[in-house]
Amino acid sequence: MTTERVHRYPAEGRLAAAYFIVALTALAVGGLMGTFQALNYAGIDEILGFNFYSDVPFIYSYYQALTLHGVLLVLIWTTFFICGFLLYVAVHSLGTPLPSLRFAWATFGLMLFGLLLAAVPILTNDATVLFTFYPPMKASPLYYFGLTLVVVATWGVLASLVQTYLVWRRQHPGVRTPLAAFMALVTMTMWTISTAGIAAQMIFLMIPWSLGVVQGTDPLLARTLFWFTGHPIVYFWLLPAYLSWYTMVPKQAGGRLFSDPMARVSFLLFLLLSIPVGLHHQYADPGIQHAMKFLHAVFTFGVFFPSLLTFFNVVASLENAGRARGGTGWLSWIVKLPWGNASVTAQLLAMILFAFGGISGLVNASYNVNNVVHNTAWVVGHFHLTVGTAVTLTFMGVLYWLVPYLSGKRLFSNRIALIQAWMWFIGMAIFSNALHRLGLLGMPRRSMIGDAPYLALQPEWQNILPFIGVGGVLMTISGLLFFAVLILTLTASKAPANVEFPRAEAVSGPEDAPAILDRWRPWIVGALVLIAIAYVPPLVAQLATLSLTSPGFRPW
Repeated sequence: MTTERVHRYPAEGRLAAAYFIVALTALAVGGLMGTFQALNYAGIDEILGFNFYSDVPFIYSYYQALTLHGVLLVLIWTTFFICGFLLYVAVHSLGTPLPSLRFAWATFGLMLFGLLLAAVPILTNDATVLFTFYPPMKASPLYYFGLTLVVVATWGVLASLVQTYLVWRRQHPGVRTPLAAFMALVTMTMWTISTAGIAAQMIFLMIPWSLGVVQGTDPLLARTLFWFTGHPIVYFWLLPAYLSWYTMVPKQAGGRLFSDPMARVSFLLFLLLSIPVGLHHQYADPGIQHAMKFLHAVFTFGVFFPSLLTFFNVVASLENAGRARGGTGWLSWIVKLPWGNASVTAQLLAMILFAFGGISGLVNASYNVNNVVHNTAWVVGHFHLTVGTAVTLTFMGVLYWLVPYLSGKRLFSNRIALIQAWMWFIGMAIFSNALHRLGLLGMPRRSMIGDAPYLALQPEWQNILPFIGVGGVLMTISGLLFFAVLILTLTASKAPANVEFPRAEAVSGPEDAPAILDRWRPWIVGALVLIAIAYVPPLVAQLATLSLTSPGFRPW
């Protein structure tokens, strides 16, 4: 049985598929670079007598591979998947097609063109500056042009969402915005506001500097503008995963969402609080007032409140599903959840590991403890629990129902998909635990540890490093299984898909939400006011002492 919506929105389905193809290509290449790094950490390449950074075509150094890993996974896999996913979800949630498919395809085309521009200097070793591209490391202008186009083009996704929403609103006056569409709009609104920072950094600092129009740049101002966007991007990744946990997983698990109004409050708090937090990445930077750093620390801890609301609401929804399936007692409902469904299991496992990522995030946010772990492998471990698990494993779970839904072909093997999800979970648990422990032992991040001359002086590190290799190999096998299932679903699956677009009903529905939770102006104005409070003083101070004197360096 093919599904009803494929026939209603086939054009939007093709657009979403185009986004997913680019995203999955980035995941495959970026993931391969991650395997190289994990094996280097464990010393496996030395044992095999194979040098990943001279024997692999187009790879010139560890740091070039690290740039590929970061850009492709942190920026491209996530951004392209999210844009395709949110567009498609919003269309289904509103029951309204995109008013301008041509504009939506032009947006995709501009993003892809930007990606190709940025890829050229990365592959020729002319942009080995990692995904954070901190100056004074200097890349080819194409790198900055390309990434700017990718980011700015995403504003077109918000424009498409708003166009669709306005059409729906005219046809449904007084009706609460469907929750999934509401969440998609909040996510892209937050993202569009936050990307003003990186767009300003690129247009006013990095591009003129890389072109030689100005002879120097200001690293402190560049870092401040980068983190204006750099931390909200975490919520840009997480909110689409939350959208699935709130509006889809309860239905897939056989239950109902606990509270629609609480979910709306959570997303609106993310809109308010997730942008004025970037200075917690700059606690050690000189030239920024301590009061402003402390204010950003307070806002950062404030973001944990909507995260706690999400934890409570999602767990209560899962309990509703478990009890609807016959579960009783305090915890036995958990075993009644559909652990045999690969799409659901992948997302449940993502939630479990994300809880530990949230705990390590509290350490990173701390005004004092952050200084202990900031430049260590601890942060890498935290990062892989969030974007590498909560986000990536959730998106994998989403694709296990969405690809059959779009293609009309049944998932090739639910059993293999289940093995893949558990293998990713176990591999990441081993991998991230090792990185957190190494971070507490002072092992630096952004370093080619496998070849570091001081490694011989660190016997405690050497005892833990093999676990990074073990975790990395398990995740590599898991990744291969993931791609095998998707490719075989599209090419070898003969049975028709029997899957519906999941829409969870709510125990407490949208009719219980106050009207202000469905208005946009107060929340957007509130977000802009908080951003002004948090960023105007440090930016005014930095512009008053602006010094475009730092030359560019090309370390590799």
